[in-house]
Amino acid sequence: MDIRFQRHIDACNNAALPGRRLSFRLGEAPVGWVEADFSRELASFPGLVVGSDHVSLNDPGALHEIGRVLSRRLGFRFRGEAFDVRATPEGPALATLDRGALPLFGVLAEGVHVNGLVHRADGLHLWVARRAADKQLDPGKLDHLAAGGVSAGMDAWETLVKEAAEEAALPAHLARTARKVGVIDYTMERPEGLRRDRLSCYDIDLPEDFMPQPADGEVAGFELWPIGRVVEAVAETDDFKFNVNLVLIDLFQRFGLV
Repeated sequence: MDIRFQRHIDACNNAALPGRRLSFRLGEAPVGWVEADFSRELASFPGLVVGSDHVSLNDPGALHEIGRVLSRRLGFRFRGEAFDVRATPEGPALATLDRGALPLFGVLAEGVHVNGLVHRADGLHLWVARRAADKQLDPGKLDHLAAGGVSAGMDAWETLVKEAAEEAALPAHLARTARKVGVIDYTMERPEGLRRDRLSCYDIDLPEDFMPQPADGEVAGFELWPIGRVVEAVAETDDFKFNVNLVLIDLFQRFGLV
């Protein structure tokens, strides 16, 4: 792998577990990782037991409210969007936790990313979004046609259709032509905490006359780029949101571009 691309992969896999963290458990099920200092904050909640190498919550149903209280105590943004908490990606949902608290607990989170492709006479092109300037995470960075986290009770496919409509005004009949092309996992130390993410990746071939439009304010606008320009941007800059680079590198490899 060219070092210019490998640097993005390394950046998204910079966490060594357990490191300074303790296992976080719902009952006996390990679902995340928490910092030692944070575990002392958790010790004040009834039903949370802090051991030498783990923190356990006996009542999984209390986790969501614990996240709400912590947002007031610690000052992070409570997003009002619940995510399912699982011990493994394919396992059952054991609890829910607000999206804003996920990195504090180091729990698994699933998202979807959609490569919006256009096949023109002059070659392959990709729709590139620019994130709104008021986004809390990576404002102004370049992004995919559509991407988003899988909320509690939803699956990746439902999320794809929802996000495509909300972010790019993509009609459902077009969104449903997307095809799943892979899954990418990474474990990353970020300023907001530990991200343990699983990205379900999709390609969608769009007609030349389709023009995505910002629909929910999360995207400032869209541009259609020749794929060579996308490859160059990933190789030479950090203009794309950190995890978008991983999905694009996978795209480049599948299409024999790198």
